[in-house]
Amino acid sequence: MRRTSALTSTVARSPRRPWHTLAITALAAVALAACGTEKTSAGGLQSKPADTAEARPSLTEILDKVEESCPPSAPPEAPPTGPAKTLPPGVTPPSNPIEPIAPTAGPEVELNARDWCASNLHEERIAQALWDLMDPTPAKVRTILNDLGYVDERIHDLKQSGATTRFFLDLRDKGGRLCLEGSAAGEKTVVDKCVAPVSGPFTPGKRNQ
Repeated sequence: MRRTSALTSTVARSPRRPWHTLAITALAAVALAACGTEKTSAGGLQSKPADTAEARPSLTEILDKVEESCPPSAPPEAPPTGPAKTLPPGVTPPSNPIEPIAPTAGPEVELNARDWCASNLHEERIAQALWDLMDPTPAKVRTILNDLGYVDERIHDLKQSGATTRFFLDLRDKGGRLCLEGSAAGEKTVVDKCVAPVSGPFTPGKRNQ
């Protein structure tokens, strides 16, 4: 009877050992995963969901979208002209009216509709990529732009000023004059349109804004 009792006790406890081993293995896996997360977030980029980069369109997709959705190249439209609008009866015009001054230079006037449309697509993808960049040095900004598909020949005047890195992108295509002026500063990043010379090499000092 004593031998049977001892045998029964041993069999009853034996199933607990594999469960205990699995628990230790699971905890070890969680600890390793946590270490990997810390290493990732300690790098130059902030930790983001895995699908963030996949959601950002490639340069090829952007260029295809320009071809599909942007109007063909055409000269910029001149500011509207014509007779002044008549006031309704009983309304007295102001004695010293202030008329808005239409711009004579800059992106609003010198970029055609295709450039304006393409600029919006480029601005969004570049700004999204640079918002994630911590400590935006010129080398890091260049790497981001290269990863987005912009070759070094299109990147100009890449300089750091304090915590901000500024740059220009020459995006002239099919007779257009589009360029972008960027200021990489983390969440304060700004990317905006500018106007490049019609032809010849892109020189930041001679750009039109």
